[in-house]
Amino acid sequence: MASYTLDVYMPVLILMGLSVGLFLVSVFAAKIIRPSKPSALKEQAYECGEDPVGTAWSNFNVRFYVVSLIFIVFDVEGALMFPVASIYRKFVEVGEGGVILGSLLVFISVLVVGIVYCWSKGDLDWVRSFQLSEDQVKQLQGAEKRS
Repeated sequence: MASYTLDVYMPVLILMGLSVGLFLVSVFAAKIIRPSKPSALKEQAYECGEDPVGTAWSNFNVRFYVVSLIFIVFDVEGALMFPVASIYRKFVEVGEGGVILGSLLVFISVLVVGIVYCWSKGDLDWVRSFQLSEDQVKQLQGAEKRS
């Protein structure tokens, strides 16, 4: 028979209460102990020791984020291949080495197709060169003639 009492949740509730209590006590103690001497220098934004220039709402090149996301994908690929490579010998002894090898090759081929796609789209170029189609060139030439 199932127990419908809340006794099974008591340890979880006690730990949640202790964690919230510890958080509140530490925040309150820090507020009491720390010195409070505000100044204009302390209120200034800190940017690696440099004086901040301009506003915080500046535009960043999206390429930085694209390249970093591509790096993360391939970094995770490397992290996922090490555990499989470490147990590969055990699977070969059991006779399942072909299955592991096939799954690794499929995994790597999907990533290779992804990197070829990114490369062909020009997402890995830090400075993208734009090439206009013939129609776009004709439109630009027509706009120049009209003005």
